[in-house]
Order: sequence, then C-alpha cells, then structure tokens
Amino acid sequence: MLVVEDARALAEVVAEGLRDQGMAVDVAYDGLAAAAKLDVNAYEVVVLDRDLPGIHGDTLCQMITERDERPMVLMLTAAVAPGDRVSGLTLGADDYLGKPFHFPELVLRVRALARRRPTARARTLRAAGVELDPVRRTATRDGRPLDLSVKEFALLEALLSASPAFRSTEDLLEQVWDEHADPFTNTVTVTVGRLRRKLGSPPIITTTPGVGYRIADSPD
Repeated sequence: MLVVEDARALAEVVAEGLRDQGMAVDVAYDGLAAAAKLDVNAYEVVVLDRDLPGIHGDTLCQMITERDERPMVLMLTAAVAPGDRVSGLTLGADDYLGKPFHFPELVLRVRALARRRPTARARTLRAAGVELDPVRRTATRDGRPLDLSVKEFALLEALLSASPAFRSTEDLLEQVWDEHADPFTNTVTVTVGRLRRKLGSPPIITTTPGVGYRIADSPD
C-alpha cells in the first residue's frame, strides 16, 4: 500500500494502523514523492489525499490511471459534497472516502479494493495442505486452524501466493514489512522460524541460501 497524505500526523496514524492489519505500507507526504515511489514500486492500493503539494492529488490520480498495471485508488478528501465525489471518481479513483473517517471503514475499503484489482490473488490460497483465506483472515493446515500473528499471517500469504516459486528475503521485507525495514535485519528469519513451529510437522517451508523461502506441495 502507498499512503499519500501531506498531514504528516494523519499519514503516520493511517500507515501504522494499516501495518497493524498486516499490510506493507509506504508513505509519501507530497505528490512528487508519491510519483517517485510509484515509479519504483508495484502497489496494490494507493490511499490518496486530494489536496496535495508538489503534484495535486487530481493530477496524480490521472497519472496512476494511465499506467498499464495500475494500483487501485482510494481518494481521501475533506470535501464531501456529492459533486466532489463525482469529480473524484471521474478522475479515475476507484473509491472515495471523506474526512474525518472511521478507521475500520478505511481498512474494509482498502481490502475490498485489493480484491477488486484485476491482478488480485485468488480468494483462497492452497499448497502443501495449507489453506489461507485473505478475506476472512483464516488459515488452516490439514483442517487444523492456525493461530497466527498479523506478520505471520502476511508472511504465509506471501509464500503461498508465490508457491511453488521462492520468495527472497528482500521480496518478503518489501511485501510483508515496508520500505523502512532494515535490509540487514533478521526479522524474516525469526518470523519464518515462528511460522514453521506453528505449522507443525512435517516442515513445509524450505530454505535455499542465497535464493529464499518457499512452500511447495512436494520437493523437487
């Protein structure tokens, strides 16, 4: 996710709240910084304030909609008149939320947009006896419910979505954590270890040094 909001306190509150929900979130405080991040990262959803310095939110929204594989856009604004909503959607925004807003509603809208994205993952991910439902936030192994933390769930989702391919440590840091994650941290190794213990035996997460981690239905 990318949160674009020039009110820094609000941007950080929204970003931390979404991270607490297991999402990897980057933040930009103006339109220029947002455009730069959009050029180098593939986001699923952009939470976009309309009144931005640098590049106005309307212009940035139009730039996003012109991309071949674009993220979904949730536009935020203090202007809540029907005409403002219509004009925002006309610019290409996929959803519109007025300020102030209830955070649980923001989370629901962001998740709904991620599911609507044309390249969105299948509703239920399956491999090696594990089933994960990103919408209901449930995961099981061989029918046994898994009690996972937010990060463990997000890590399992990332591995299942790539299965049977590998996910590198760098890829996992970007997808499960965010751009501020220390590339030299051992947080991925630690979280994988906790996830392995909760998944139980026989182990299904394999590690190849220099390549990464994966879940496969059967070994090569």
